[in-house]
Amino acid sequence: MLVSEELARFAAVLRYADIPEAIRERAKLLMLDAIGIAFASSGYDFAAKALAGLSRFGAGEHIVINSGRKLALRDAVTMNGILVHGLDYDDTYLPGAVHMTASNVPCLLGIGADVKADGPELLTALVVGLESAARIGAAGNGGFQKVGFHPTSICGAMACSLLAGRLMGLDGEKLRHAQGIALSLASGTMQPMQDGTWTKRLHPGAAAASGITAAALAEGGFTGPAEAYEGHFGFYNIFLAELRTKADPALVSQGLGDRWEFARSSVKLYPACHQSHAFMNAAVKIANEHRFGPEDIERVDTLVADMTRELVCEPAVAKRRPDSSYAAQFSLPYGMAACLTRKRFGLEEIEEPVYTDARLVELASKVHYDIDPNAGFPKTRTGEVIVTLKNGTRLRERNEINPDEPASAGEITCKFFANAEMAIERSRAEQIRDVILALEKQPGVRALTRLLAN
Repeated sequence: MLVSEELARFAAVLRYADIPEAIRERAKLLMLDAIGIAFASSGYDFAAKALAGLSRFGAGEHIVINSGRKLALRDAVTMNGILVHGLDYDDTYLPGAVHMTASNVPCLLGIGADVKADGPELLTALVVGLESAARIGAAGNGGFQKVGFHPTSICGAMACSLLAGRLMGLDGEKLRHAQGIALSLASGTMQPMQDGTWTKRLHPGAAAASGITAAALAEGGFTGPAEAYEGHFGFYNIFLAELRTKADPALVSQGLGDRWEFARSSVKLYPACHQSHAFMNAAVKIANEHRFGPEDIERVDTLVADMTRELVCEPAVAKRRPDSSYAAQFSLPYGMAACLTRKRFGLEEIEEPVYTDARLVELASKVHYDIDPNAGFPKTRTGEVIVTLKNGTRLRERNEINPDEPASAGEITCKFFANAEMAIERSRAEQIRDVILALEKQPGVRALTRLLAN
């Protein structure tokens, strides 16, 4: 069977009862994490400006998280995707480098309300979308970012066509067409990583809107290519470009419905590119275990994967002096300066006056990198940090982030409250938590969306 046929069958026939309880719980926790981040994002300038732009197209019936404004379905989905991904704090399925919830959760809120799906069906559709995004991404074997495409965006469009199509009640044939249509709507370049501009924040919401568009067109009888993934101009050949031979489309369907890949997703504990997290863990450990100040440091060396270099190390001059909050999130030199000096990297560290602090800027200028011949990418994320003090002391630490060691339910819940309470009171956050963690018991999604709107 073709990949589009395998995924269509999975999306069409999966039953709520087929999903192990632990997998259902993980899906709800990932959704909880995404919603908390959306609340935190809602107070930022990029959120206000995105909402102003999307409001140009008029009002609708669908909520925007922490806003009194309602937009048309696809505009609301786009906006909520911007909120979930806006702080780059959302989960990542590391083998595919895909932020899965950033497209799937907004898609679920929008189309779920539109079709009035009940709780079990909502949770089943969410699992369909998350699992599809993870598997589609993993089959690229780490190549999408290398050639300049954002896996979250391109994989999200394909996955959301399945999530939306499932909730619309499409049969297997129409779900196959939906993926073929989504292929022509999928997009998302890594160029904003070079200059700290905002378009990466747009990618997941735009992908969700594209997935909904594809499913709606398929519902109406519009057709799309069957070889959406394997074809000569299909997903893997086009979006991997010169690395197309690295693709393994067969990975998408291996163990599909029996082995749950999305549950391995890593929940971010730092609001920064996941390529930096292992380095941050190592730098914080060095700072906590040894006594020194930034003025005592002669230089900092990091051993990075080639992909890490491209995303958070270059161009070196710009990365050493971030000029925006977003640029700070994608700067390994600044991240090292913050972790070694402040022993943490949270939302405060991506705001002024912290990222413009002269001490941190000076220390960031001392951070260098070399390519790590033993880097774990794409299966794991490794980071090695060597701090050389002016007295000649060398402090060395290596860290590895393994996707099979996801954050606990308690850690995710604490993160949710920390983020949500930046925008709303604790009692409302507790209500949202309770509804999400009992999603399968809800008569529909509107009980949740009422709580999410301002």
